[in-house]
Amino acid sequence: MGSALTWPRLKTPVPAPLVGLAVGTLAATLLLWGGIEVDTIASRFRWKFEGDSGTGIPPFAPSFTAPWHFPGADGTPLEINFALIQSLLGPALAIALLAAIESLLCAVVADGLTRTRHDPNAELIGQGLGNLVVPFFGGITATAAMARTATNIKSGAFSPIAAVVHSLVVLLAVIALAGVLGFVPMAALAALLFVIAWNMSEARHFMHTLRSAPASDVWVLVICFALTVIFDMVIAVAVGIGLAAALFIRRMAQLTNTQRLTTPSSGEHFPPEVALYKMTGPLFFGAAEKAIATLRVIDHNVSIVVLDMRDVPSLDTTAMVALGTLRRELGEQGVGIIFVGLPPRLALKIKRAGIHREVGKLAVVSNLAHAERLARRWLGHAR
Repeated sequence: MGSALTWPRLKTPVPAPLVGLAVGTLAATLLLWGGIEVDTIASRFRWKFEGDSGTGIPPFAPSFTAPWHFPGADGTPLEINFALIQSLLGPALAIALLAAIESLLCAVVADGLTRTRHDPNAELIGQGLGNLVVPFFGGITATAAMARTATNIKSGAFSPIAAVVHSLVVLLAVIALAGVLGFVPMAALAALLFVIAWNMSEARHFMHTLRSAPASDVWVLVICFALTVIFDMVIAVAVGIGLAAALFIRRMAQLTNTQRLTTPSSGEHFPPEVALYKMTGPLFFGAAEKAIATLRVIDHNVSIVVLDMRDVPSLDTTAMVALGTLRRELGEQGVGIIFVGLPPRLALKIKRAGIHREVGKLAVVSNLAHAERLARRWLGHAR
């Protein structure tokens, strides 16, 4: 660990983790010569393959093998049929979703370390193609690894070529250096992972977020941090996404409101029998009822409600149902309603939802001036 921490100060092109492993291996070798037992890769792991056996890393290159030729959980060869596909479909979808989340999270961490911006589509397509090919060489589904990515970047990597070099070095290590790598002590690997984890944690940024972020965001950060430490990152990411979605819905609901205007800023003058309301923010399931509830309490002398919706960017099914209910309730009271400023796509939405124009009862116009003229015309007809 001391080598990994002090070596970067020398400003040499040799990566500090490589130096740390070399120093740790040399120290372990000296201790072994002195009769002191040290836990190494070779002493910790053993392998068996086609009658051969050994310790450490198996020194065999990957070979092409059809995945369905491998034995199943009961030791018998797999048989491709509908039952097998049905049993694998659920786990495959779960693995694909979790792998995508973890890889994109790794890409975000890499962006923070390199001050770049990744292409999510390219990341997922590349990972998908790799996971389709690797089972034919005895591999299993893999995701982007934050530990190796952070190590690569901290060692000077700045382009995708580094990942290619990394894979070639791993292949070379398996084929030609398996015996040498068996002498690497487990303590050196633990120290290396500890240093990498500390560098990935960005403790200064973490503390700055705790001091400056809103309380809700701080709680999400602390909860996800605790879940990562206590359980694993998969659970933390799933819970974090749920909490972030809930906070987003809450904030969007807070932005959505309806208020009554006495005089519009554009200068229109509505008759006393007309109530003008302005609605702001997205109308969705988390805010539609709150925004429309205001319109259900109107004065008895009001004959027309003008609803300015120019600042409403979206409507969901819940909002359209609420608007339909509002229209029916106001219609039963003999009150007409005029929607103002709805974009064509939203106007088409409410039309498909069954909210149709009806003379004297419901209309959709583009601006307040048109709404004023139409309201006066309706009042004139009523009289």
